[in-house]
Amino acid sequence: MPLSEQEQRLLDEMERHLMSNDTDVVTAPSRALSYRNIVLGSILVLAGLGALVVGVSVGFNTGVLGIAIGVLGFLLMVGGVIFAVTPMRGAVASAPRSTKPRAARASGGSFMDRMNDRWDRRNEGR
Repeated sequence: MPLSEQEQRLLDEMERHLMSNDTDVVTAPSRALSYRNIVLGSILVLAGLGALVVGVSVGFNTGVLGIAIGVLGFLLMVGGVIFAVTPMRGAVASAPRSTKPRAARASGGSFMDRMNDRWDRRNEGR
């Protein structure tokens, strides 16, 4: 069931607020995959699959050579998958930065800012 427009807006606003205020989320390294790694890994997997098929078909006649080609093909496939799912080095999550200063947001305020202010006032009253 899709979210309503109001729920989607609220979810987007909560995400922006979290990304602008939570330094742990902003500075955490991303697990971004590289398009180049995925393509090269896929090519390695296909080459390994081809070598595996060749190894099986040659293996019926020669035995040892077919096994060696099949094992090499399998290793190529495993290496291709590992290469494809390895994240980029030095990738850092980028968070959208708000151009408004904190004081200006608190006066007009977004929904989350108003809720945080209410929470702070409630806790200070105890």
